[in-house]
Amino acid sequence: MIRIRKLHTRTIPLRAEISNALINFSGMTGSVVALTATRDGGGPPITGFGFGSIGRYAHTEMIRERFGPRLLEADPTDTCDATGRLDPIRIAALLRRNEKPGGHGERSAAIGAIDMAAWDLAGKLEGLPLYQLLFDRFGVSSRTDRTAVYAAGGYYHANGGHDALRTELSRYLESGFTRVKIKIGGAPLAEDLKRIEVAIGVVGDPAAVAVDANGRFQTGEAVAWGRALAAYGLRWYEEAGDPLDFELQRTLVDAYPHPVATGENLFSIADLRNLLRYAGMRPGKDILQMDPGLSYGLPEYLGMIEEMDFHGWNRSACFPHGGNLFNLHVAIGLGLGGTEAYPGVFAPFGGFGDAVRIENGEAAAPDLPGIGWDTKPELHRIFQELS
Repeated sequence: MIRIRKLHTRTIPLRAEISNALINFSGMTGSVVALTATRDGGGPPITGFGFGSIGRYAHTEMIRERFGPRLLEADPTDTCDATGRLDPIRIAALLRRNEKPGGHGERSAAIGAIDMAAWDLAGKLEGLPLYQLLFDRFGVSSRTDRTAVYAAGGYYHANGGHDALRTELSRYLESGFTRVKIKIGGAPLAEDLKRIEVAIGVVGDPAAVAVDANGRFQTGEAVAWGRALAAYGLRWYEEAGDPLDFELQRTLVDAYPHPVATGENLFSIADLRNLLRYAGMRPGKDILQMDPGLSYGLPEYLGMIEEMDFHGWNRSACFPHGGNLFNLHVAIGLGLGGTEAYPGVFAPFGGFGDAVRIENGEAAAPDLPGIGWDTKPELHRIFQELS
């Protein structure tokens, strides 16, 4: 039997002197989690690590005061399967006990941080990289150790300008990426169209350039920008308006002929169900970007995939938000279409680590037990100090 002994958490700053159309990230924080367990019968303690996914502030007090005690006070039969192996699915159900449905707010990311640590711990206990653990538990029909990745960048920053954007995107291509995403909506339309043209000039193919408005627009603006973007034939037009305004999304989809993308700010199966029912999203064309780390963790994400199946979607439409190593494992292990990458931004969480090479727009996860945080030295040091 595996017994969870300790949970440690703390807040750390996110280093990102950049902005999108709505948010300046310079003051953003994040929560890190260390989850330690022992085996009945002896052996050293083993610790799994996780963090709250990028884009939300820290949830440390919520983890420390609410969800951590709930986990530490539980009986091992609530956290292990019938064979005594640690079961992150049971842990997620335990953490959500006595919680009202709806109003997901910030608790979904607090639980998501613990869930990430639980999967890292489970992989270490089994001696398997996380993607292999996911293969074995939720196997896909065609297994591969690689997945498509794209470089998310093109933020607004103090040293911005066309030359800086050109240099940034060129660096991504030199690193092995073949597809990129840049921000829009934080500058006038004419200026953002020039930035898009710079990006296309660097990458060489408009179908390899996506744009992200981060929910900036009201309906009329979203459609007007869509009309201006349509001539380029971009890879996708992402999160034009508020993520829960399904009427806006439906109106945009009716007016915009190319792929749209959304989902990173939907934190539950019910949210996704309403998106697929009411927002006009098109299976086989559009992109879904739910992030397990923001949406209660991997168990809720698996339920989202089941909901997609019911509505006629293929998991190849999934490209999780977050740009981190955990989601790289998830994309490979669940056979998704690919995942976002944050090369060089959102330290210490962003990016895949020193051992992960990008080749022809694809990446393989580290072949190390668990998530393989050792490949990200700065973040690994923070985790070690925490534990």
